[in-house]
Amino acid sequence: MQRFTNLKVWQRAHALTLHLYRLTSRFPSEERFGLTSQLRRAAVSVGANVAEGSKRRSRTDYARFINMAEGSLAETEHLMLVSRDLGLIPLDVATNVLSEIDEIARMLNGLRSKVEIQ
Repeated sequence: MQRFTNLKVWQRAHALTLHLYRLTSRFPSEERFGLTSQLRRAAVSVGANVAEGSKRRSRTDYARFINMAEGSLAETEHLMLVSRDLGLIPLDVATNVLSEIDEIARMLNGLRSKVEIQ
């Protein structure tokens, strides 16, 4: 199987995680154990699940981990919407991040479908 760091979807998820860490560093301190922590954990989980799944022996397990990454990405999207609606993230920045989340979701879906078929 391909090394996870070579997967475009992992690279995009990793870049998104780094971007969200920088964004959340500007959140109010009272959100440190709330939205900041939740958003960071959800984003980290996307790439982590892709990485872990890529090392599983069966395609079924790999597909299951990609599906977990999809779930974590959906959680990330929800938390971004909450952060945007609370005014913690500027609208234009949130729009760009949400667009990237949508693209990563498509990529994960495609990867999962490919893994399930083979």
